[in-house]
Amino acid sequence: MGEAHEEVQLHIMTSHEEDKEANSTEQMHVSSQSTIGQRGNYMRWVRLGIYAFFLLSGQSVGLLLGRLYYDKGGKSVWLGTLVQLVGFPLLLPYLIISAPKRHSTSTDTLIHSKRPSVLILSSVYVTLGLLVAADCFLYSVGLMYLPVSTYSLICSSQLAFNAFFSFFLNSQKFTPFIINSLVLLTISSVLLVLQTDSADPSGVSKAKYVMGFICTVGASAGYGLVLSLTQLAFKKVVKRETFSAITDMIIYQSVIATSAIVVGLFASGEWKGLNREMEEFKLGKVSYLMTLIWTAISWQAFSVGCIGLILEVSSLFSNALSVLGLPIVPVMAVIFFHDKLGGIKVISMVLAVWGFVSYLYQQYLDDYKSKPHENKNDHNAVSNASPKRSEVVDGKDRPS
Repeated sequence: MGEAHEEVQLHIMTSHEEDKEANSTEQMHVSSQSTIGQRGNYMRWVRLGIYAFFLLSGQSVGLLLGRLYYDKGGKSVWLGTLVQLVGFPLLLPYLIISAPKRHSTSTDTLIHSKRPSVLILSSVYVTLGLLVAADCFLYSVGLMYLPVSTYSLICSSQLAFNAFFSFFLNSQKFTPFIINSLVLLTISSVLLVLQTDSADPSGVSKAKYVMGFICTVGASAGYGLVLSLTQLAFKKVVKRETFSAITDMIIYQSVIATSAIVVGLFASGEWKGLNREMEEFKLGKVSYLMTLIWTAISWQAFSVGCIGLILEVSSLFSNALSVLGLPIVPVMAVIFFHDKLGGIKVISMVLAVWGFVSYLYQQYLDDYKSKPHENKNDHNAVSNASPKRSEVVDGKDRPS
């Protein structure tokens, strides 16, 4: 009898140890998954930071150098457009290096999603490339005829256009904070129509000023459309969330856009005057070439950051961050180009920043609301992972 009792106790202790080990294993598995999730979230924020830096720095430097080109003697709108697109060969080494790796993982890619046909992808790249070419041309006309401070503040309206297109193309949800953001940014741009202190910058006539204003507004609308279509293309056609997908999108659409602008450059006859333009550039030939080269590099960095943020978050977020960087340009324009920063421009700049902060606060609220849900899921996972223990008493199984 004593031996039977000891055997029962030994069985109970063994059962408890096995249950404890099982619970410990499950909890370690859930904890490991949570750690991996936190690490992945951390890496995502690192990528967002890198993309944001590329976008803000590339945009600010590109705008200032673009204005410097026109301010010091540049006259070709087609060349000013070309340098916004022609920097894509900088990404070709990565495309070549990553090609074998992408080929080796093609099977894994096909498991998750069927790759689109070459015809469909080509149609996407051609459509976006032509839209980007037209958009960059309008931006160049605006930058040629407007002070860079006025130009950059008008560009803040692109967020409103992007939100409009995202509502129909990307199922973008509107909240009071996002609506407030869009209203403020729209008012910020409209206020610039009322100013008169810069209506005649550097000898530009009133008619050309109006043309520059209209082209910049049109370019902002086109940019918002391109961003929304790019997000839609990633979601419905490309279906890959990798940096190689970003480089593919930039390179192929840039090839199309650059080809279209080169055709326009030769068809317009502006290419004939480029040599004379370089000779007459106020800062010299070397500065002329360096201005064009660094403008191309800056806009390529902007493209990487812009499309990277579209892939990580959304086109509206990418555009909102771009708008945040626009108020930086008027301040730098006052320092380097001696632009006037009157009362209307200051109010416009404050409204633009306020509009972005309102949008960013909505992003914070969305992120904050998702965290309790994630923690709750982790807690439930641990609870569900814990098996019920059973004890053997008097030779019978009973739940503990």
